[in-house]
Amino acid sequence: MHEKMWVTPFLLVGEGAVLLKIVVIKTTTTFPILPVLHRRGCALAAVAAKRIRLCGSSWDQSFSFIGGRTVNTREPHKNPLLFFLETAIISFQRLRVKMARAKFWLLTGLLMQALYVFEPTRGEEDDTAGEEGEEECRLLGKFDLRGYVNAEDAMHVIGGMFPMHFRTILEEDPTSTPPNSPKCEGFNFRGYRWVKAMIHAINVINKDEDLLPGIKLGYQIYDTCYTMSKTVENSLAFLTGQNETTPVFRCSTGAPLAAVVGAGGSTLSIASSRILGLYYFPQVGYASSSLLLTDKYQFPTYLRTIPSDAVQSKGMADLVHHFGWRWIGTIAADDDYGKYGVKAFKEKVENTYTCIAFSETIPKIYSREKLKKVVETIKNSTATVIVVYSSDIDFHPLLEEMMVSNISSKTWIASEAWVTSALIARPEYFPLLGGAIGFGVRKGDIPGLKEFLLDVRPGEDPEDDMAIEFWQSAFNCTWPNANISYNTDNRKNVTGHENRVNFASDVLCTGKENLAELNNTYLDVSELRITYNVYKAVYAVAYGLEQLRTCEPGHGPFSSGPDCTKIDEFEPWQLMYYMKNKMTFSVLGEDVHIDDKGDVYTSYDILNWQKGENGEVAFVPVGTFNMTTENDMEFHIQNDSIFWNNPAGARPRSTCNLNCQPGYRKGILQGKPSCCYDCIRCAEGQISNITDARECTGCEEDYWSNNERNKCVLKEVEYLAYEDALGITLIALSVFGALVVLSVTGVYIKFRNTALVKANDRELSFLIQFSLVGTLMTSILFIGKPEDWSCMSRQVTLALGFSVCLSCVLGKTVTLCLTQLAMNSKVAEKARMLVKPICQKIIVLNSVLTQVGIVCAYLILNPPRMYKNTQFSITKIIYECNEGSILYLCVMFGFDVFLAILSFLTAFVARKLPNNFNEAKFVTFGMLVFFIVWISFVPAYLSTRGKFKVAVEIFAILASSFGLLGCIFVPKCYIILLKPLRNTEEIVGGRAATNDKSAPPTSASCTSEVNNTTVSTVLED
Repeated sequence: MHEKMWVTPFLLVGEGAVLLKIVVIKTTTTFPILPVLHRRGCALAAVAAKRIRLCGSSWDQSFSFIGGRTVNTREPHKNPLLFFLETAIISFQRLRVKMARAKFWLLTGLLMQALYVFEPTRGEEDDTAGEEGEEECRLLGKFDLRGYVNAEDAMHVIGGMFPMHFRTILEEDPTSTPPNSPKCEGFNFRGYRWVKAMIHAINVINKDEDLLPGIKLGYQIYDTCYTMSKTVENSLAFLTGQNETTPVFRCSTGAPLAAVVGAGGSTLSIASSRILGLYYFPQVGYASSSLLLTDKYQFPTYLRTIPSDAVQSKGMADLVHHFGWRWIGTIAADDDYGKYGVKAFKEKVENTYTCIAFSETIPKIYSREKLKKVVETIKNSTATVIVVYSSDIDFHPLLEEMMVSNISSKTWIASEAWVTSALIARPEYFPLLGGAIGFGVRKGDIPGLKEFLLDVRPGEDPEDDMAIEFWQSAFNCTWPNANISYNTDNRKNVTGHENRVNFASDVLCTGKENLAELNNTYLDVSELRITYNVYKAVYAVAYGLEQLRTCEPGHGPFSSGPDCTKIDEFEPWQLMYYMKNKMTFSVLGEDVHIDDKGDVYTSYDILNWQKGENGEVAFVPVGTFNMTTENDMEFHIQNDSIFWNNPAGARPRSTCNLNCQPGYRKGILQGKPSCCYDCIRCAEGQISNITDARECTGCEEDYWSNNERNKCVLKEVEYLAYEDALGITLIALSVFGALVVLSVTGVYIKFRNTALVKANDRELSFLIQFSLVGTLMTSILFIGKPEDWSCMSRQVTLALGFSVCLSCVLGKTVTLCLTQLAMNSKVAEKARMLVKPICQKIIVLNSVLTQVGIVCAYLILNPPRMYKNTQFSITKIIYECNEGSILYLCVMFGFDVFLAILSFLTAFVARKLPNNFNEAKFVTFGMLVFFIVWISFVPAYLSTRGKFKVAVEIFAILASSFGLLGCIFVPKCYIILLKPLRNTEEIVGGRAATNDKSAPPTSASCTSEVNNTTVSTVLED
């Protein structure tokens, strides 16, 4: 096969430069071109050569020329063509020293133009005729970039990327036609103002004699259209120029690129920084606050004049916690700014008490179906506070959809990207967004900016199509003889104008419209926040260049080569050193410091949306958030200055469900966030006196919860009080019993000399009566609030009273028992005769002294105490007596029981005495009543609690006392008072018979029938 190749040189001579292109033409295989660029007058002149690979051969040659010197020849010159070219160029380089530059370049051009090289045949035969090949090397495409470029006479150019349009026009089927750079639509007045602010800043710096004196800065500004594709195109254009898309060469005319300002949104800056960072070009952001850009491993050359979202997210979290909002919704743009911003906010705001109700995203590409789903989520959620991390451009479509759905009574927390945006802050949106609280970056007043913004002349420069589009969009008119579209919207199914695409006006622009009367965001310089950041970003680049310019040789930072570099000859990484390590400067009175991570810490203004006097939305400062370091921050807010957009005009509450009122606590709902809970009533004895209490607190020992469970009140105290009906009744019975006993005593005193009173020891009878009065009155000690003294006295008095009474009864029944036994036994008769009245008193005395000893031991060793009993009732305190030692108590009352048993036995033995009045029989009945009462008392006492337990004991005391009184003394009083004729010694002694069958027999006479004779013995005192 025959193959030919021609190397055809083309010489292009321009002002101060010669561009030599060698185009390889072949017949079969595509062959790359060899670009050689030489700029005359440049400090860094270069002739760069890439590989030349001849089709079908192994000849591979790489060479480059730097400063006219050949370097890096990788292989022997097997190709005569290449050898000739190299030799010719070296010769001409040597000749250039002796010739004038103009003649040199002219001679070179003529020589290369005349050169024709024929490649020998390789193969079996030469094809002398040859086939005419076609040029295979071509550009894949050119970018449709719009913006402003002014690099004339400039030493350095500062690049800029700004969203001068809202979006690009999407192609329905991009594969059916050749790919073209997308067009943009939706003119962004706010972004256009940012462009003008950058140009104004550069103009001010060029006029400043102290900053970069004698050095003129130019600018190269492109429109990102707020899309990533356009941002990437811009970044490649900065690196390669408009005429080439290869990111190795910068082929654009003008001064070298120093740094780039931009690119607007965080996602756009991330995309551009990944490209610019490869070549270590400095990039300064003005509105990109994403946390990702802090990572210097991924973005080594990115700096910014806006704080990171870590600062804003912390401020938002503090705001939510300050107002006690617990159930928060989040909405994020579907980009790095929104997603990572919401992620940082969640990490700082979520805790046990604050949860995220929902997290929705706004689609980057308009989709009404997706927007409707977001709106439905907002409507159905109980969250009334919603955080929106989005740009104004992304948030606007969702806002339109919410206006159609008539959403209201929501409080919005705005990020800095839209809080002061004129696209959002419109009066028609105030019913929805009124009362919003947002974080605005620090604003500044830029001198001369308003005048510069007014200096727009669209008719003077016919190539300034951006000014013409601005004029058309601002005044809604069409510029004559200009094919520049405006007010178009190619999105499908857009809320509000579903069937319209072109909103252009038929009115022609005159160019004489008064721009000063324009009322839109372009001329609004009252809230220069992002605009001020643009201004500072340009100054950051200028101060970096100034430090590079003022470097003193011998004190420079660079180790390889000269320690200082020249202002007109430096690499991007050298400028980046100053911008990264020494970036502290002052702009309009503000000290700006960019740390080694490329971040700044500036204060945020907390703004509240309120309606101004003119009906427009006013951004009223209600607080500040200043974070100087990661651990040093200040949060201040004025609650009274905030406008709340709800019917009550009060601070809204945002919870998953209704607040748990005092008296209730929050209970966990399975499968729900911790902020969603069930309200559970506090248990008895526990309270919650705050709203949304997580736990109920127990009351102190003497307190109990009220019915509402929101307050601890003193427990109900239970004891047998004097004022209780039961207490009054028992006191009345006690007093009545005592009066009855005293009446009996009175009868005994009055008839003390009668036979019946004197019979069987009158003194013991009086002693029994007084002991009964004591036991009856002892019951009163059981009534009333127990005290230590009353607890010790009540049981002791009762035991002593019964011991006196029972010992006296025992003294009487012993005599009767011996009388009964004497009827059948002479020994018993003798014993009866020996028992004198003094012996009865000795029995009483010994019994009482024994009981006194037991009582003293009881009171000394383990006495009773007052005790608050809460074991049997948690709602009340039972005041009762802790009896102390149960052993001593049992011994004490056990001794009384012992006396009662002896009295019962002796009385039972003497019950059949044949007397006219058998007292032993009635004592037996009295003891039986006593036993029945106290045996019944034990189970009743043990089964009752509180005051009824005391009442049972009092009833037992009264019943036993009345039983003894009735059985022992009532029969005698009956005879004394109603049958006085029987109260004689003859009848009582049994010496005279009685015909009164109703009268009970008397035991005053003891009759013995022995040997058919009757012996009567009268027991006298």
